[in-house]
Amino acid sequence: MADVMSSEKRSAVMSNIRGKDTRPEIEVRRALWHNGFRYRLHAKELPGRPDIVLPRWKASIFVHGCFWHRHEGCSLFQLPATRPEFWDAKLSANNARGNRAVRALADAGWRVLVVWECALKLDTSSTTRRVIAWVRSQDRCSELLRVGARVRRNSMTLTSKGPIPHYRGVLHTAEVSFVGIVGPVRAPA
Repeated sequence: MADVMSSEKRSAVMSNIRGKDTRPEIEVRRALWHNGFRYRLHAKELPGRPDIVLPRWKASIFVHGCFWHRHEGCSLFQLPATRPEFWDAKLSANNARGNRAVRALADAGWRVLVVWECALKLDTSSTTRRVIAWVRSQDRCSELLRVGARVRRNSMTLTSKGPIPHYRGVLHTAEVSFVGIVGPVRAPA
């Protein structure tokens, strides 16, 4: 299938796609800030340059776009019909790079949360409440994603090849309750 845009127009469209300060990322940052959390953005000294870093909590957060990070099984991800070999290689490399970053951060002692765009689109307030609950918890490596009509938090198991989410049938997934997450922000002891 041929592209319907000229190469100049396609180049202009693609150059306007943001890598930082995306709407989903800003929604998560806003919720953290309003709940008293202070953070750094895109810390260059950390592997993968996490979108949000909470040094006081030794926590890092990646906000992944479902298309760009190849969120398999998500309605927001579909491999383009135009140049599928190129897109398959590019999106697979993005996914592998993200997995390496999560693994490197965890190996360095950081807690890691991956927030998927689909979870924020489904229910922003529920997802941001779950982000806050995760920061206050001691969970090491988790992700927030859309499963059906719900937002779910899943733990991830780290392997030598990268993180394996529990929802893919590897381990059992449990729903997360958010009773009592309101209150002052306290760093872990």
